[in-house]
Amino acid sequence: MSGERKPLAARSLGEPHPSRLSPGHPGRARIIAAHDAALAAGDAGYLDPDTGLFVLSAGFLARRGTCCGRGCRHCPYVK
Repeated sequence: MSGERKPLAARSLGEPHPSRLSPGHPGRARIIAAHDAALAAGDAGYLDPDTGLFVLSAGFLARRGTCCGRGCRHCPYVK
């Protein structure tokens, strides 16, 4: 990972790329609601409503300035 800032994808931080969260995912509405709450609060992430795992928010990832390449669900850099 270089220190240079990368441009964000041309979509809102609240909309994950379909390759990271399918529009047909059965838990999508709950996931988006949890993510939206984390974004609104400025939190680094949220607990996934299905698995209980901590998921980083697009806001946190955008503040980092670059993609880490680990396949984050809400990566704001995926075009």
